[in-house]
Amino acid sequence: MIRPHSMFTFQRTALALAACAALFPAHAQSPAETTIAGGLGVFADKGAERALFNQYRGIDKDNSVAAMLDIDYSLRQDETGDWVDFQGYDLLGDTRELNLVWKKPGEWKLTAEYGELVRNEPNQVNTGLLNLGSTTPVVVALPAGTGANVDLQTKRTKLGVGYTKIISPRMQLAVDLKTEKKEGSRLFGIGFNCATALDPACLGGTATSIGWASLMLPEPIDANHSQLEARLSYALEKLRFSVGYYGSFYRNDNTSLNPSVSGSLYDPVGTLLPASASLLGYLNQSVALSPDNQAHQLDLSGNYDFTDKTRANFKLAYSTASQDDGFSSPSRTGLTNLDGEVKTKLVQFGISSRPMPKLSLLANVRYQDKDDKTPIAYYNLDSVGGSLAYTNRSLSNRKTAAKMQAGWQFNPDYRGTVGVDYEAIDRGEFTATSAIAGTSALRQETNETTVRAELRRRMSENMSGAISLSSSERDGSGWLKDNAGLGVTEVSANDPSFATAVFMPTLADRQRDKVKLQADWTPNKDLSLQFSAEHGTDEYDTPSVYGLRDTRMNQLNLDWAYALSSRWALNGYLSRGQQTFNQTRYAGYVMSFENTSASIGLGFTGKPTSQLQVGGTLSYVDDTSEYTQGLDSSASAYSAASLAASGGLPDITFRQTALKLFGSYALDKKSAVRVDLIYQKSSYNDWAWSYNGVPYRYSDGTTVTQNADQSVSYIGVTYIYELK
Repeated sequence: MIRPHSMFTFQRTALALAACAALFPAHAQSPAETTIAGGLGVFADKGAERALFNQYRGIDKDNSVAAMLDIDYSLRQDETGDWVDFQGYDLLGDTRELNLVWKKPGEWKLTAEYGELVRNEPNQVNTGLLNLGSTTPVVVALPAGTGANVDLQTKRTKLGVGYTKIISPRMQLAVDLKTEKKEGSRLFGIGFNCATALDPACLGGTATSIGWASLMLPEPIDANHSQLEARLSYALEKLRFSVGYYGSFYRNDNTSLNPSVSGSLYDPVGTLLPASASLLGYLNQSVALSPDNQAHQLDLSGNYDFTDKTRANFKLAYSTASQDDGFSSPSRTGLTNLDGEVKTKLVQFGISSRPMPKLSLLANVRYQDKDDKTPIAYYNLDSVGGSLAYTNRSLSNRKTAAKMQAGWQFNPDYRGTVGVDYEAIDRGEFTATSAIAGTSALRQETNETTVRAELRRRMSENMSGAISLSSSERDGSGWLKDNAGLGVTEVSANDPSFATAVFMPTLADRQRDKVKLQADWTPNKDLSLQFSAEHGTDEYDTPSVYGLRDTRMNQLNLDWAYALSSRWALNGYLSRGQQTFNQTRYAGYVMSFENTSASIGLGFTGKPTSQLQVGGTLSYVDDTSEYTQGLDSSASAYSAASLAASGGLPDITFRQTALKLFGSYALDKKSAVRVDLIYQKSSYNDWAWSYNGVPYRYSDGTTVTQNADQSVSYIGVTYIYELK
């Protein structure tokens, strides 16, 4: 299906086609096969009405007409054995793709790719910000809605080449290089609450000055990510192995964001007041952006056939990742860069066997040792005198995972599988000079064991089903309480300070249970149905009754296809999922967060005549997030009054209906005309950006809004021509 795209100049496409002509000579013995598709599309809607539709399609929101051009070229040379395939998509748009495969089977293969991807921010920014999108934005306070409308956009441009050489029947070398450039700007910002113990002079807001602020400062993006992979493979009679190298290189031309904030800002009720000098000092500090980094990995992997029924696989790998990009300004200790380095060792071994016709066995073990070599230095201030008191923390860890599984074919209709999985994580010794303010306690070790079973049954020649169960239990070592720069102390779960604490759910004891049903039914050659249902629960156990207590999930899926005749067919799907999180905060809210997502789709294809083909889909999505709130018994009267007045957080809903129709008519054996019709209606309500029609306002008057209701209508006509 040809996709709608925006208008674009033909210059770069002409260059691409010229390159194709040079690469693929016309004097080949076998005729080339080329398909060219070009056309125009027209939108009935503009601007914010198409914000969600345009997000990843690279379409200018103010364009009503879009041009399309695709090409597919294929060539087989009988004399030389060369095989060439070239595809170009969206050659006139902003999301163009070019792909080339040129090979001589059994000898070598060359691949090349070029692609562009544009993301348009669906939210509309209105701001008085100067130098927006640069590393030196200047904040200018304006009444909400009186600034300039700004469209944020990011663009990715990727280029890749690969070469594979068959050196001998046993040896092969493959090399791939990919690089991607990312440019543009995206939503970002800073904020600060001046009522802090770190700076007694930084007071909170008063009737005559601003003491806290939030500012929308788009992140300027100008970065490149390159990846190199090389692999040499060798095969013996029983042993097959390969040696590989992988390298990752990230470079960011923007090291920091340096805002300029002065004068007055708006308080929460919209009054323009002078910002305190202390607050301006914090808001004008540089903000570090993603630093340059690199990683290298060497690995040896392969498999060995002990017998025709038993095979082993293995992998050894060593990698190092480093981040030594300079700080935008020296740290308080005079350090100019982090000099971060992490070295990782990996060992993996597995074996599979079928010792008996009815019995299959599988086992593997994986060990990973991550050694954080980053130097320890003092970076953080204490909360009293503002002196350097705490260092960074080493994040080394060791993970061991093992799996055992056995399967038994009871008879032609029944097959059972049982398995045990084990995972252990050792996070190493806590860095004594670091601190974990805001976290109640840590654990050095956690261990999780999962037991699972599955039974599959063929109920008839055209129907089969399966039921699978799994249960896992996670526990760990004792809880470690932070001593603020003096290490940690293992304390009892009954420690009085834990009574009101909140513990990290990734470290807590957890019981997880799942059950899943699957069925596949094909009553006849015309109808097929696939059904699945899944239910799961998590129960958390910590020394406190607060924090995340339990979760549950349910998922139902139904897919079907029905052939009405040799010319007409129907298909469809139905899906519904639900996730619930129950959590409590001391002296705060008791919340049950529930997300429900449902989708349904119906499609058809038909061929009324030998020349005409038609089809279409109708789909509907409904995603709702609900926040059921109550209060902890220790909550303040102010919290109770706030909840009573507001009713709690409102629901967030997203609904979308999409109708897509197409018709393709063959004019002759070489050409056809295709018509596409699209109608999409979306409704989105997110209180994070707008509540009761009032947009969120930053402290300088900047607003970020999105049309709650959007609709798109499109018609496209494409001419397709085949050359042989």
